[in-house]
Amino acid sequence: MTRASALHAALADPTREQIVRLLIEGERSVGEIADKLPVSRPAVSKHLRLLESVELVSVRSEGTRNVYSVKPESIAVLRDELDKMWERALARFALVANNKSKPTTKRQK
Repeated sequence: MTRASALHAALADPTREQIVRLLIEGERSVGEIADKLPVSRPAVSKHLRLLESVELVSVRSEGTRNVYSVKPESIAVLRDELDKMWERALARFALVANNKSKPTTKRQK
């Protein structure tokens, strides 16, 4: 599995996607994240461990709290992968559009 695939798979879960969206706004503790979501703190911690394992988020200790933030380089990996997919889709669309814009003629024997 490529890094981009692992990141996409981690974001496939709606709760993890919401967590990442919150962290894009700024770093937060587990409690701050749990307060914004309809899931428990232990569930948020579990999701954060998975996000940390694929290196989408980082954690630092601040006293007794763990504070999480998004790793910009991982967001860049996702964006690059999406850009490549979009470029391929546009190229295929252009190919189809160009082939359909030419009149088709049958060869005469």
